[in-house]
Amino acid sequence: MKGFLEDANYSIGLLDEGATLADVIDNCIYEHTHSGKKAFYVGDLGKLVRNNIQWQNVMAPIKPFYPVKCNSTPGVLEILGTLGVGFACSSKSEMALVQDLGISPENIIYTNPCKQASQIKYAAKAGINIMTCDSDIELKKISRNHPNAKLLLHIATEDITAGEEMNMKFGTTLKNCRHLMECAKELEVQIVGVKFHVSGSCKDLQTYIHALSDARCVFDMAEEFGFKMNMLDIGGGFTGSELQLEEVNHVIRPLLDVYFPKESGVNVIAEPGCYYVSSAFTLAVNVIAKKTVEYDKLLPSGVEQTRNDDEPVFTYYINDGVYGSFASKLSEKLNTIPEVHKKYKEDEPLFASSLWGPSCDELDQIVENCLLPELSVGDWLIFDNMGSGTLGEQSAFNDYQRPLIYYMMSFSDWDEMQDAGIASDTLMKNFFFVPSCIQLSPEERFSTAA
Repeated sequence: MKGFLEDANYSIGLLDEGATLADVIDNCIYEHTHSGKKAFYVGDLGKLVRNNIQWQNVMAPIKPFYPVKCNSTPGVLEILGTLGVGFACSSKSEMALVQDLGISPENIIYTNPCKQASQIKYAAKAGINIMTCDSDIELKKISRNHPNAKLLLHIATEDITAGEEMNMKFGTTLKNCRHLMECAKELEVQIVGVKFHVSGSCKDLQTYIHALSDARCVFDMAEEFGFKMNMLDIGGGFTGSELQLEEVNHVIRPLLDVYFPKESGVNVIAEPGCYYVSSAFTLAVNVIAKKTVEYDKLLPSGVEQTRNDDEPVFTYYINDGVYGSFASKLSEKLNTIPEVHKKYKEDEPLFASSLWGPSCDELDQIVENCLLPELSVGDWLIFDNMGSGTLGEQSAFNDYQRPLIYYMMSFSDWDEMQDAGIASDTLMKNFFFVPSCIQLSPEERFSTAA
């Protein structure tokens, strides 16, 4: 691997022992307040290092393949590439992005369940052979455009609790696996393994038991057709919590030892995305407009009104929304609550409030109802856990511009990378020292991670 790109258009600040990420946010807000009040991210790349150590301690030897669509900013991809993580790509642009880092094709998986023929051809030309498949239509498309492909049959999980319907949109049944193997044999396409996915919102870890049992059945079925299976992909769904990681490991480890022991030669991989990046990024946004509204219009339907009619109710508009950093809000519940940056008294009254993006679109609602002190135009709000699903492809809505990204890492995390033998001179060129007392200048120290 080539390592960090020498012409990478970003820098990573090494924090002095006396400096914290909160200091960085304070300094950035100070600068933005005087230069234009743009939304911005602060990314703690050291969190990626710590999460990778945690993964190795709990989940080894399961190798992580990071889904690029979760967060495709160069700092994230290059740190993970340097840590030896593989990559799961869903498009030609993602495959090209990862290849530009010098990642070998063996460490790239093409996971899009509905592939374009042109992108299959691109993968074939690039030597990216491992890809997923869940239907005979996809199988035939792959056989025509990538004869050397090595397929993972994507099987559906059985858990269909509320909110889990997505699991059945992609993935085939056990019964259909036999049909797909018959087709693959006829088309002379290799099937080398199985993939399944359990959503991070799934509360029933028994789903893993059913999925692993089904995967074993598919492996046994493959032997009948003469396929040599050597890979199992247990998908994503890892939230970033060490407790959740340990709970999943506690459930799957005994079954992996029984169904896919080391001597079987089956390589077990996973696709942790949110796990690596969600908690690593904090978003700061600015209040650009404010309105007082009727309380009953703010309440969600079916919620009883309990407030004093004399209390004001506020709607705030901020300079980022669902057509930008909050795009995931269109399809799922926001998993973070806003924090007011300015200092206010503990006994200061809180008011029912809603937060909206800048588009004036009825879909551009970020927070439906929350309690906040009264804010003024120009005040800042902080959102934690904004690293996943917010920093992928740039939106084309109006004149939306992706917020600046300020990458940081502590010296202790940097030392961890050095101790692991993955900190090179080329990597060091991307870092600069951040004393605890200076004000950071975006123009001098940073550039956008476009």
